[in-house]
Amino acid sequence: MLARISAFILGIAMAGAPLFIVFGAAALIAFWNDGQDSSAISIEISRLVKAPYLYAIPIFTFAGYLMAESKMPQRVVRLSRALFGWLPGSLAIIAILTCTFFTAFTGASGVTIIALGGLLYPMMVKEEYGESYASGLMTSCGSLGLLLVPSVPIILLGTVSNINIEELYLAGVLPCALLVILLTAHAIFKGSKIPKASYKFDTKELLSAIKDAAWEIPLPLIVLIGVYGKFFPASDAAAITAVYVFVVEVLIHREISLTKDLPRIAKESMVLVGAILIILAIALGFTSFIIDQKVPDKMLEWIQLYIGKENKILFLLALNVFLLIVGAFMDIFSAIMVVFPIILPVAKSIGINEVHLGIIFLTNLEIGYITPPVGINLFISSIRFKKSITYLYKTCLPFLVLLLIGLAVITYWEGLSLSLVNAMK
Repeated sequence: MLARISAFILGIAMAGAPLFIVFGAAALIAFWNDGQDSSAISIEISRLVKAPYLYAIPIFTFAGYLMAESKMPQRVVRLSRALFGWLPGSLAIIAILTCTFFTAFTGASGVTIIALGGLLYPMMVKEEYGESYASGLMTSCGSLGLLLVPSVPIILLGTVSNINIEELYLAGVLPCALLVILLTAHAIFKGSKIPKASYKFDTKELLSAIKDAAWEIPLPLIVLIGVYGKFFPASDAAAITAVYVFVVEVLIHREISLTKDLPRIAKESMVLVGAILIILAIALGFTSFIIDQKVPDKMLEWIQLYIGKENKILFLLALNVFLLIVGAFMDIFSAIMVVFPIILPVAKSIGINEVHLGIIFLTNLEIGYITPPVGINLFISSIRFKKSITYLYKTCLPFLVLLLIGLAVITYWEGLSLSLVNAMK
């Protein structure tokens, strides 16, 4: 039964059907074939509407689009350059940090590559980093930040699995920092070979950049201190972020017109949100059928037979390989909604902490964005930088290796994810 449904899903997906139609049709056929009432799908939609963190997704997405459409990226890049321009490979480091910042707030790597790619890519080429390094770095950094507050994928994962979202945000800090450090070390090594890769520290330029970005600087501090300091929950951080960005970019800087730009930005951001929510609602119905069919139990039996119930090392290795493939073929929102509820009970039965599993899962999908053959960042960068997809396979390879090293550390060093969580408890 499941084999026929899988073949059906693959067939209509390859024919170009929208993802919500793929999952919706599969769910209806599955329930009908099994003699069950298809109202289970509508029940899942009703349950989704009552999810306490759901409203944070459209608000954060809207705030992220406002940031990308304004001149905030230019001000953040200028400030980063004034702070870190004296380091070897400073522009590459700036690209890593600013991409991490923007992806955390937008929750979408495509927005980051489009918004920052046109600004940073030509600057890096001009400073003799080379098109290969510049395109590879921008493509790879597009998904950094998905582990940090106020990342939408973390909210979605917590909503689907009933894992504490504040704990997921805390657990993502050090793993994200590790990935940033690995790429930064590589950037310093690369920059040490380029004469133009660093500048003298200029106090006047720093003060001017701080003044220019005076309204942007408090934003991450407000969110970080508010959420981690327990002053307000992650869900409320969405409203605070959106209001702050709206006031700064629309009313203070006036870079976004209330009549011309704002309606367009609201429409574009809500189209993305609508796509996420409709996929989420339909996918939850399909997932409930998979769970009814005891797929997690069958997976556990297979693991006990071929891997061993106590062999966490081998299980995590197999899980990483599987999730990298999933991340290369599915978008992160669909993977969270369909795949994570299946592997969660299996992993918990083997003794893997659910918060740690969430970080492993998101890190894999983050890296899957640049994993050949169809990682989504590769296609976005191919269009943005006018490079062939095979060219980007080669340019992203060094960064993919570094990120995989980081993934191995994150996977097998549970304390990296849970130390801050345990400290807060």
